[in-house]
Amino acid sequence: MVAFLRKHHVLTLATCCDNRPWCCNCFYAYVDRLCGLALTSDAATRHIAQAQQQPYVAGSIVLESTVVGKLQGIQLEGKLMEADGELLKEIKAAYLKRFPFAVLMDTRLWLLKLSTMKMTDNRWGFGKKLYWSASL
Repeated sequence: MVAFLRKHHVLTLATCCDNRPWCCNCFYAYVDRLCGLALTSDAATRHIAQAQQQPYVAGSIVLESTVVGKLQGIQLEGKLMEADGELLKEIKAAYLKRFPFAVLMDTRLWLLKLSTMKMTDNRWGFGKKLYWSASL
């Protein structure tokens, strides 16, 4: 799973607040020590506004393929939190290493602390799954 997270860079993030779901796509960088995804987004966006009210979110990262036997993807859930203090330094370093152009952006950094993941990889056999979970 970690190899897959490191290889890819776009997360579809799903939030929900007051029975109103939303999803968006975000660039991310996997942060090993924190077992989480660093991402950047403006606080005024709908997904961040929802996550600030309900920080438990879900998401997916997929490898698109027209060949069913090559489909791969991860479904995940975790807690989205704004990065600050020492956490901000670590997350910023990881994000800028992956996306150096982001140094020009004036947005906030967030950590999606992963709690559960399910990986599907049809190369293992159709519909085969791998599960992982940790306590938040």
